Amino acid sequence: MTKIQEYTSKGVKAGEQTLPKEFDQKINMALLAQVVHVFEERSHVGLRKTKTRAEINRTTKKVYKQKGTGGARHGSRRANLFVGGGVALGPRPVRRVLNISDKMKERARLFAYNLKASEGNLVLVKGLSKIDKTKSVSELCNALTQATGAKRFTLILSDGGRDVVKYFRNFNSASAIFWRNANAYDIFGGGMIVLDSEIFPKKVEAKAKKVQVKAKETVSKAK
Repeated sequence: MTKIQEYTSKGVKAGEQTLPKEFDQKINMALLAQVVHVFEERSHVGLRKTKTRAEINRTTKKVYKQKGTGGARHGSRRANLFVGGGVALGPRPVRRVLNISDKMKERARLFAYNLKASEGNLVLVKGLSKIDKTKSVSELCNALTQATGAKRFTLILSDGGRDVVKYFRNFNSASAIFWRNANAYDIFGGGMIVLDSEIFPKKVEAKAKKVQVKAKETVSKAK
């Protein structure tokens, strides 16, 4: 079972927590690298472009006479050899779209969390969705920096933390993203990953209900 350190919203240690079983997987670095590459490629707009000699607006007058100068033969200032001329083999606006399946995305997402946990770059914070001012965010980041040595943070918020996102806008070293929107690229390159403790209670409650149902079935069979 994967265990991670838990902190309060003030940055004080509050023990350890065990992540759900779905996180306890053997890391497939090849799949993780593939998915991260796809997300990284999608972040590029793909509109980079340079002008060829056919697109340059310059004089069409011959540079100098064909023979007798001792220099190479040139017919246009648009050639790539001249300053201000066209670019011979520059980038063109071609947009590539790479696709991966939803199953691969989800597996890579879990691999990224597991990799961060194995490196000690995954922590849990209680009361993260109750932060109500920017100063609290600053205090939390400073406390986590002193405790872990990390300098950049990505906070994974639950659905109840929608009002907390605005308090991270003025921080260059910290960013916030919702649990349902976080992908392998965000996690892998996000520095220290800080999970909101309210992400997991529903799963814990569901397990407790299953245990209660099984207990009732056992009692009924015994009668």
